[in-house]
Amino acid sequence: MYLHFGQNEIVPDHRIIGIFDLDNASYSKHTRKFLQDAEENGSVISVSDELPKAFILTQEYGIDHVYLTQFSAATLEKRFSSDGEKAV
Repeated sequence: MYLHFGQNEIVPDHRIIGIFDLDNASYSKHTRKFLQDAEENGSVISVSDELPKAFILTQEYGIDHVYLTQFSAATLEKRFSSDGEKAV
């Protein structure tokens, strides 16, 4: 299965490490530091011109990517789930 999370970004579900609500996750200084480091390393990819509501952490070909998306974590979780299965 694939997850579409903005513009032309589609990632196979087995590459998704986590889907995080940006408001809740950014309370932690560790998460803010992680996002800052990812930005400095060029690992952050914004898939929308709108204010991001969530980020998706993936690992593709041994490289971590952080996708910022305008969709909420709940919306992405619903897209990720199929037939009532539990989402990551």
